[in-house]
Amino acid sequence: MSISRSIVLTLVLSTLAAAIGAWGGGQYVVRRMHHTTPLHQLVHEQLDLTPDQERRIDGLERQYAAKRLTLEAEMRAANAELAQAIQEQHSYTPKVQAAIDRFHMAMGALQKESVQHVIAMRTVLTPQQTSRFDDTVVKNLTEQSQ
Repeated sequence: MSISRSIVLTLVLSTLAAAIGAWGGGQYVVRRMHHTTPLHQLVHEQLDLTPDQERRIDGLERQYAAKRLTLEAEMRAANAELAQAIQEQHSYTPKVQAAIDRFHMAMGALQKESVQHVIAMRTVLTPQQTSRFDDTVVKNLTEQSQ
């Protein structure tokens, strides 16, 4: 096999691997967002919220859900754009990079919204509740990194 053919084959395989990785990562993130989290279970099942706290947290969750749905839709659109760019070019082009960047922007925005949501919920809790809440947040974040 000539050196130019080897280079082209390497580029094509590298691009394909990068695209599959970006798509797979996106699918993983979106699926994880739909599972009930330990934090959600703690808040609604173990913190003995008052009716006022329930009402306030329900409002925060409705606001967050709307933002989350919008950002998840953006992530799916970015993945579709990535698939189309790969199908059209079969190489790592600026269009492929733009789709990956679009996905990462939406994923980053979702993470920021999630953290803001957690912090907003915390403000509704009593000092006793925040201790358990904080422990669960830290545990959840550190378990995800392992």
